Amino acid sequence: MKNYIALFIFFFCGMSAFAQPLNRATYASMVQTAEEQMEKKDYYQALVWYKQAYDESKDKDLLVIMADLSYMLRDYRYAERWYGRALKKSRKNSNPPVEKRFEYARSLKMNQKYDEAMEEFDKFISSTNDPIKKELAELEKVGCEYALVVKEDDQATLTHAGKKVNTKISEYSPFLTNDNQTLYFSSLNSDEVIELEEGDQESFAKIYKSTRSDKGWSEGEVLGENINRPGFYNTNVKLSSDEKRMFFTRSMTSGSILTESKIYMSESAGSAWGEPNELAGVNGEFIAKSPCIGELFGKEVLFFVSDMDGGEGGYDVYYATYKGGGQYGDPINLGPQINTVGDEDTPFYRDGVLYFSSNAHPGLGGYDVFMSNWNGIRWSKPQNMGKPFNSSVDDLYFMLDKEGYHGSLASNRIAEGARSLHSKTCCNDIYNVSLKKIEADLIALTYDLDTQEPLNNVTLEIYEITENGNKLLEKKTNANGNNFAYALELDKAYIITGFADNYSTDTATFSTVSLFDSKTFNEKLELKPGEIVEILRREEPFVLENILYDFNDDKILPTAEPDLEFIKGLMTRYPEMVIELSSHTDSRGTDAANKNLSQRRADSARRWLVREGIARNRIQTKGYGESQSQTIDAKANEKFPYLEVGQVLTEDFINTLSENEEQFEAAHQLNRRTEFKIIEGPTSIIIEEERLIQIGNRKVDGAEQKPTPKPKSKKQKRRGGGDSIINLPTYHLQKNDPPFEIHKLSSLYGKKDLKGLPIMHFENRVFDMGEVKKGELREHTFHYTNMGDTTLEIDLVQVCECTERDYSPIVVKPGEKGWIKVILDSNKAAEDQNFSDVDIYLKNIDPEIDAPIFERVKYTFRVVE
Repeated sequence: MKNYIALFIFFFCGMSAFAQPLNRATYASMVQTAEEQMEKKDYYQALVWYKQAYDESKDKDLLVIMADLSYMLRDYRYAERWYGRALKKSRKNSNPPVEKRFEYARSLKMNQKYDEAMEEFDKFISSTNDPIKKELAELEKVGCEYALVVKEDDQATLTHAGKKVNTKISEYSPFLTNDNQTLYFSSLNSDEVIELEEGDQESFAKIYKSTRSDKGWSEGEVLGENINRPGFYNTNVKLSSDEKRMFFTRSMTSGSILTESKIYMSESAGSAWGEPNELAGVNGEFIAKSPCIGELFGKEVLFFVSDMDGGEGGYDVYYATYKGGGQYGDPINLGPQINTVGDEDTPFYRDGVLYFSSNAHPGLGGYDVFMSNWNGIRWSKPQNMGKPFNSSVDDLYFMLDKEGYHGSLASNRIAEGARSLHSKTCCNDIYNVSLKKIEADLIALTYDLDTQEPLNNVTLEIYEITENGNKLLEKKTNANGNNFAYALELDKAYIITGFADNYSTDTATFSTVSLFDSKTFNEKLELKPGEIVEILRREEPFVLENILYDFNDDKILPTAEPDLEFIKGLMTRYPEMVIELSSHTDSRGTDAANKNLSQRRADSARRWLVREGIARNRIQTKGYGESQSQTIDAKANEKFPYLEVGQVLTEDFINTLSENEEQFEAAHQLNRRTEFKIIEGPTSIIIEEERLIQIGNRKVDGAEQKPTPKPKSKKQKRRGGGDSIINLPTYHLQKNDPPFEIHKLSSLYGKKDLKGLPIMHFENRVFDMGEVKKGELREHTFHYTNMGDTTLEIDLVQVCECTERDYSPIVVKPGEKGWIKVILDSNKAAEDQNFSDVDIYLKNIDPEIDAPIFERVKYTFRVVE
C-alpha cells in the first residue's frame, strides 16, 4: 500500500502538466474533488470522481490512477480493465507504464485468467530490473500452473456463515471455541461506507462473539470496552487451547495503511474477560499482529506476524517462547522455509501443523492458505491446501477447532451468499469449514487353516510400521472369541500378527494412508496347526545355520541374507529385544588370528543389520575364535549322518575325517558359524518351521548350493508377502518400447496384471554417493517415467532426518517423466549409518490389496572425517 500512496502523490502533483480535458472546468473540478477525497483517505469516492473525469476527458493518464485504486480496493475486474487499457500501445499511448504489468498480471490471475496472466508475467520478467518483483513474478507463474491442474477437495466443504455475522464491509479473524458453539470475530458491523469524523471513537473494528443454533450463527454480541478500546481497530482474536486466555491486537491505520499494531492478552474472569495487558517481548517499534499460541521444542510459544527489520520480506511469521509471568523471549523468524520476499500472515497452530496465508508462495490467487509440519527440528516445505480452502483471491485466518473437523476462514471470494459493499471481491466474509470425518478400525478374525473353524486363545499383536522399526501398539489373547477390534489412526501403516500354541503364525499388513472414506479393515488370520519346531529362550544360543564363511574370510555370503533377514524380522517385531551375535572359527590358524577373525565376522553381521535399520546399541558382538567347537544336534545329524548327535567337532575329531575331503571340509565349516541369543527383552519366542533356515543351504567344496525358493501362496500375494524369488513378467508401455521389470522395491513387485495402474520406472533405484566428508552436503536426483496406462499422483515422500527432499511434478501422465531430489546432510547421519531410504506413497490405490501404491528408492554413502 505504501507504493500506491507514493504513486498517487506523483500523479496528483503532476496532473496539470499532462491533463488534456475536453471541458477544462468540469474536468478540473472533478479531479480536484477526487484529490480532496484522496486526502481524506476516502478511496471509494476518489475512484468515483476519477471515473467521471475519465468519462468526460478520456484522458489515458487517468487509467493507471483508476487501475491502482481499483487494485487497492480489490476490484480486480476493473483493475484488469484499466491496466489493460493503460498498457495497450497506440499512437496516443506510445509509452505505456510497463512497470504496471505486474499488477495487471496479478489482476488477470485473480480473475482466473491464468494463461493470460502467465503471458503478462513473462513480459514483466523480461522488462523489469527489480529483482524482488522478478522473483515474485516467477512464483506467480508457478501458482498459475498449479491453479490449472489443482482439483477440488471433496473431503472439505465451505459455507457462508450468514448475514448475522457477515456485513457488506469486511469481517476478520474468525475463531471457533473448542465445542464449536461460539464464534469470535472482528467487524466494523456496517453495511455502509464509514466516514470517520474528527473525534469519532466508535467507528472502528470491534471484537464480537456469536453462538450457534439450528438456524446458524446468532447476531454478534460486542465485547466490553476493556477489550474493544475506543479509537482503535480491535482485531486478530485467538484463544488459548484451554480458552482461559484471549490474544488480540489493537491497531491504527492511515487510510488502508497499517501504521501501528500491538498484541494484547486478556485472561478470563468467570463469564467475562479481564483487563488486557500489552505483551512484553513481542511488541516494539514495529507492527506486531496475528497472534496464535503454539508449541515448539516442548515449550509454549506465541506465533505472530511482524514487519520488524531483518525479515525475509514484507510481513513475516515469528515466534517467541513463553517464559512465564506474562514474559516472552526474543522474537525468532521462522526462516525462508516459511517466509518469503512477499507477505505471510494469520498463522494458526494445531497438533504440530502450522497453517498460514501467503501471497508469495505459489498459489491460486492473492493470499492462499498453506500448511507446514513440524518434525521437532524443522518445518516441512509449505503445502498449498488447494480448493476449496483457497480461491482466486484472498483467503486468510484459516483455523480448526479442537476435534479438527470444523473451522473457519475469511475470504473475499465470489461465492453463494457473499456480501460486498461495492465490487464482488472488495470485502471479506466469514465462511464455515467442515471436513469429512474419516475413521478407520480393525476387525481381526482367527481361524484354523485346515478346518476353517474359528480359533480361540490366539495371541494377537498389532504394530505400527515406522521409520525406526515396528512399534507395538497392543497385545491381546482372544480367550473368549476370535474377534479382535482396534481403532486405527489415519495415515499410518500397520502389521497384525497372530500366534498360538502348536500353530504357525500368520501376519497381515494394511495401511490407512490416503483414505477418502471411513473404513473397517477385516483381516482373516489363518494359523496352520502342528508347525512349531523351536522356542527361543533368553540366554540360549541359536545357531544361524546359513551365516557361514569362506576360509579365512569375514565377508557375508549371499546365502547368509535369509538368516540376517530372520534376525531383522525378530528385532523389528520385538523392539525392546537386545541380542548377542557371536562368531566362531574352525581350528586352522593361530588362536589370536582366529579370535580376531571371529570378531570381524560378528561385526560384519552387525553392520548388515545396522544398514537395514536396526539400532547398533541393540546388538552386542563377541568373537570366540576356535574356543567353542560346535556340538552336533539332531538337525545336523539328519543332514550329515556321519556326524553323531552329541559329537563335539574338536580339531582331533575333525582330523579323523581327513581321508574324506568333503566330510572334512563340512565339519570345519560347521565350526565356522554365527549364533545369536537374547540377552534383554522377551523371555521366549516361538519360531515356526517356515521361518527357520534350512541347514542344507550352505557352501560345500567351494560350490555354493542355493536354496530352492518356496512359492508364494495366493494369500501371501494378496497381503504383499516377502521378497520371494519368482519369475517376473516383462512389460511394454507401447508395442515397440523396450521391456522393463517391476523392481522389488515397489509394492507392485510380483504382480502380473498392471492394467489401470501407474508404474514408476526409475532409471536407477539405488545410487551410491561414495565417500562424503563430515559436514558436507551431497545431492542426487532420481529420474523416473510413468510406464503405466494411468496418471500417477504422488501423495507423500518420506525421508530420514539426515535427508531433505524435493520432487516434481505431483501429477505425472502416462509416458511422462518426473524426478525426486535428495540432499544428504552428513552432519545429521547417525553413527554407522551408510544408507537412506526414500519412501514414496501414491494416491493411486492398488485394488488387489485396497491400499496406496508404495515405491522406494535408496542411496548409500560413507561418511569420512
